Formats: sequence, structure tokens, C-alpha cells
Amino acid sequence: MATGHILVADDDAAIRTVLSQALTRAGYEVRVTGTAGTLWRWVQAGEGDLVITDVVMPDENAFELLPRIKELRPDLPIIVMSAQNTFMTAIKASERGAYDYLPKPFDLKELVAIVQRALSEPRSRPASPKPDEIEGMPLVGRSPAMQEIYRTLARLMQTDLTVMITGESGTGKELVARALHDYGKRREGPFVAINMAAIPRDLIESELFGHEKGAFTGANSRSAGRFEQAEGGTLFLDEIGDMPMEAQTRLLRVLQQGEYTTVGGRTPIKTNVRIVAATNKDLRILIQQGLFREDLFFRLNVVPLRLPPLRERTEDIPDLVRHFFKAAAAEGLPMKHMEAPALDRMKRYRWPGNIRELENLIRRLAALYPQELVSDQLVEAELGHDAPLATRATSGPAMGGIAQTVTAGSGSGDEDATLSASVEHHLDSLFRIHGDQLPPPGLYHRILREIETPLISAALSATRGNQIKAAELLGLNRNTLRKKVRDLDIRLMRSPR
Repeated sequence: MATGHILVADDDAAIRTVLSQALTRAGYEVRVTGTAGTLWRWVQAGEGDLVITDVVMPDENAFELLPRIKELRPDLPIIVMSAQNTFMTAIKASERGAYDYLPKPFDLKELVAIVQRALSEPRSRPASPKPDEIEGMPLVGRSPAMQEIYRTLARLMQTDLTVMITGESGTGKELVARALHDYGKRREGPFVAINMAAIPRDLIESELFGHEKGAFTGANSRSAGRFEQAEGGTLFLDEIGDMPMEAQTRLLRVLQQGEYTTVGGRTPIKTNVRIVAATNKDLRILIQQGLFREDLFFRLNVVPLRLPPLRERTEDIPDLVRHFFKAAAAEGLPMKHMEAPALDRMKRYRWPGNIRELENLIRRLAALYPQELVSDQLVEAELGHDAPLATRATSGPAMGGIAQTVTAGSGSGDEDATLSASVEHHLDSLFRIHGDQLPPPGLYHRILREIETPLISAALSATRGNQIKAAELLGLNRNTLRKKVRDLDIRLMRSPR
């Protein structure tokens, strides 16, 4: 039978009753209160083996109380509950010394299991460094799937464990990697990202590990690689499934021995970086096909973290819409709001481009339309009510509207005519929506930017990521293409052959 004295603080009498009954049945002695002040007096008196507290209390916020509790009784485990289910709530709970964080509503069996684990573990736990006050919210959403991600991230912040982030293109893998860095113990070091799919395969080793002067034709001077640039910080290896086998072997040595050599170099270089990898592919299938090393997979997959596609967390769409409208307004665009029917229409859409597609749509709505209140009809015009939702383009950042017509026609002859007619039809719809009032100035360049992203993505997909061939296909200089790939933040999802 479990034993222990638990202090529960929550201003909701029903929650206090439910917790008291559940923990008492589990064998614990329970004392409950509705105020932070009473909880603090009990802690000062030495009562309790574990604390369970809500964040928002009538007399004091628990995040203000936690540091005092940890200073007075550093070995006392504290479980934080909150209905404010955001990424920052989970992070603040972890940074202020909480043993664990539970979003409301929670599962009672899970809570009892956490209590049992907390009371059975050694009491001395490493303290988290006190960060600067956090502003903003790098991750948005209150769905159960996102709550589990927040809790996992909070546990990982003060570790150097290697993390493997999986998820479809556009789900925010780099954003999660940045959050791990920005709120972790390496926050003072550099965050360096490299996209394996955007670099020619014969240059990946040089990009990662650097090269010496004369190592190959064109190497006129020594060049630092991404490992050297990320020293003391975090190296984000995006689209790791596109890494060639030769580079995989060298990366495995780094993970095993903590050192590497530059291309053309002989002296091993010690490295101190945290590795976060990401992929939109199933690496286990690549292993079966002989395209990815199994031993490297296990080295990278220490902590797997799957990001759900937007269609699996549509309840987060209202929060995401508000977040992106605020971000657009901060950049000087008009602040807008979404009608309820428009939000319902967006929840029924499949979002093949995930959050990136949603963000692009919101920016387009903020930039191109004068209405402060976005209607269902306007969203319908942008998403395109005629095209089947399950067959929209999924390569690169899905854009909706004009962008979807661009990816639909990439050939010549009749296809070019279809593309031209689709663009003309979309522009006609745009002006009809505005009525007598013209769109904001700068329409020409905004439309070109909207077309450019899926066009470059399609070319890179067709050439399997070969930027030299893609530049030739597009009639662009290779350096110009590389700059556009970087500036437009294009992520390549290669088409199967």
C-alpha cells in the first residue's frame, strides 16, 4: 500500500474533492486547501512529502510560490496543474522546479502514477538555471497532442539528449528544435541548422565538417563546417533521411567518439554540440532499403518526438489563426479577425502543407484583402472549393489560392493555357471580392512571391533536390536559386519514383 502525505492546493472545490478521494484510495494521507497562502504555511511547517498545486490561485500565482518552496525545501516534489495549457506554462513549470506538469483536464490514473513515481525516486534533483523572463509563445496549441509535446519538451530542456523529430513537411519541426535550444541549458550558444535536402550530396560532408585548403577543386581556403559553427550550442540536422551514406558514417563517428575530422584534414577535432535531427520520412523503411544506417538511427533516436499534422489537431486552428494575424500585424499589416463560419471551413480542410500552409494563408489574407473581418466566402475562395481536398499538392509549402494552380500545371501547351486561365480566374475572383475597393498597393510583387515558392519547390522535387539541374530547368543562376531557397525557407519533400 502506498504511503505519504500529500498537500493539494486548488481554488476549485470539486477538483480538491476528486483529488482527495483518488489519492486517499491509493493509500496516501491528503490535506487540501484553496489558497496559496495556506499551502505556504504548511510547507514552512515541514508538512507534506509532495505538493500538487494549481497555477492560478486567488491570492498568489503558483509560479511565484514555487521558487520559495524550492529554496526552503529543495527536495520536495511539486506537481503543477493548469487550465492555461500552453507551451510556456509547461516550460515555466519546469524552470521553476516542478517535478511534472499536468494540463487540465487530466487523467486521475496518470496523476496517481506520477505521484507514485515522484515519491519513489531519489529526492535530490538538479536545479534548473533561472532564465530571463520569457515573452512570446514559440509553439501554439492546446490540443491533447500538443500538450504531450509540451510536457516532453519541458523534461528535455535541461538535458543534452539527442532528439529525433518526425512529422510531415510544414508541421514545425525546426520551430520545436529552436524551442529546445532557446529554452534549454545551451541557450547562450549558437543554434545552427542545415537542411540535407537543400545541399548537393557531394558537398554535405564539407558543409557539416568543414574542409581544408586544397581538399578538393575549388577549396581555395579553409572553411569551417556546421559542427564548428555550432560549438557549445545546438546543431539541427533537418531532413536527415536525405543524408548520403558516406556522411552518415562520419556522423556516426561523431556521435560515438565526440570528434570529427575536416575534409582533407588529419587531426581529430573534439566537439561539444547537442544534436537534434528531423525527418518527414520513415527511417525504418530507409533502413530496410539500405539507404540509412541502423546504428546511426539508434544513436539519433534517443528521444523520438512526433509532431502531428494539422488535420489531427484542428481544434488548434483558432489559436493559430489569432497568433498568425498578430504576427502579421506586428510586421505592419492590418490586424484582422476570422468569422466563426470561416474557422469552421478551415477545420474541414485537410491542410496538406500543415502549419506552413496555414501561416501563408493568414499572411495572404492580411496583405491582400481590406476587410477587417474575414468571411467564409473569402476563405472558400482562397482554399478553392472545386479542388478535391485529398489530392492537393503536398511538395513544399502548400499555399492555397494561386499557388495551388501553379503546382497543378508544370508542363507546356494546353497545360500552360490551363495555368494561365487558372491564374486569371483567381485574380478575377480577388477583384470581385474587393468590389469597388482595390487591393492594397504592391499586388504585382506579392503575387510573384506567392507563385515563386511552389514553382521552385516543384523544380527541386522534379530534380530530386539537385540544385544545379533545378537552376537549369528554371533558367536561373545556381547562386540565385540557392539564395531563393534560403530566403523563402523552402523545404523539399522528394517525389517517389
